[in-house]
Amino acid sequence: MTTYQPLVTAAPLQLIQTNGQPALGLFDASVADFNLQDFVYLNLMDNKASTLARYFHYKQFQFICVTGSDWLLAVAIADIRYANSGFAYLYRFDTKQAVSKGLLLPGALGCRMSDSPSAGDAKQHFAAYKVVIKNSPTDWQLTIDTKELKACLTIEKASQMPLALCAATGYNGFTYTEKSNALKVTGSLELQGKTLDLTQALAGYDFSAGFMRRQTCWRWASINAMVEGTAFGLNMAAGVNETGLCENALWFNGHIQHLSPATFVFDRKDDTKAWQVSSLCGEVQLEFQPLYCRQEKVNIGLLASNFRQYVGLYTGFVKLQNGTKLQLNAVKGLAEDHYAKW
Repeated sequence: MTTYQPLVTAAPLQLIQTNGQPALGLFDASVADFNLQDFVYLNLMDNKASTLARYFHYKQFQFICVTGSDWLLAVAIADIRYANSGFAYLYRFDTKQAVSKGLLLPGALGCRMSDSPSAGDAKQHFAAYKVVIKNSPTDWQLTIDTKELKACLTIEKASQMPLALCAATGYNGFTYTEKSNALKVTGSLELQGKTLDLTQALAGYDFSAGFMRRQTCWRWASINAMVEGTAFGLNMAAGVNETGLCENALWFNGHIQHLSPATFVFDRKDDTKAWQVSSLCGEVQLEFQPLYCRQEKVNIGLLASNFRQYVGLYTGFVKLQNGTKLQLNAVKGLAEDHYAKW
């Protein structure tokens, strides 16, 4: 196995630098100040982009996953300017049933987004559906209020280094991504009036924003679990952030290890077949068996989305930088396949 050790630099105080362009690279901490007003956004012919283009080309989404002893909770809020969407679902591994709620609304109706991964509130509120994510330098706080799902959770993120990067996207854009897995979570979670046990729960979060490609796609794998009695997290992705950088990392006992580029092999036409998830340098070799799929297909001219997020079980191994091989045996996690035109 080749040891993969990319260069990690100090996080800038502001995302946009004095030359009007974003700081690019892998960072050792969150970037707190998203001074987007200072970004010099040019069109493909090197002229200043119009005000409308600047507004509509910026996207942001936030995601939280919490994995318990026999359940998995997933929550998302996305602002794609033409519309906003979101969902909150909980899957029970014991009964193989899911409770799922979602929204797709025009423009910014019922939605606002955070200022950065460390500041502001993301919110979707429409009729009997309300989800709020409050960002701070030390934690993310998640509130869910629907008929069947209710939560008031705090995800403690200050204890470990996140995966934080900013990469060039397309010809004239950029994408900032920040993720962290295997985090401690406290608070309360109720499903249909019954309280769920958070004692063994671990959480992960995702903040992604930027001037992304008009058409894009990605595959993604995520795990929050106890492995060999220790908190373990994994994030693997292919697509979006791959202009000299990749957003792959694992966390074990609070320490981050950056991983080489990922490969996903799966059958888009058969949701029951196992996926193969591996890394270029051999640190990761996993098989993912889907159990549940939350999916949606939207094709309305300006916008298109073919989205599938799977809950399932990972089996295989990962190798730590010290050579230790961790065996994963039917570990709960997520996988995703998504095409978007936005």
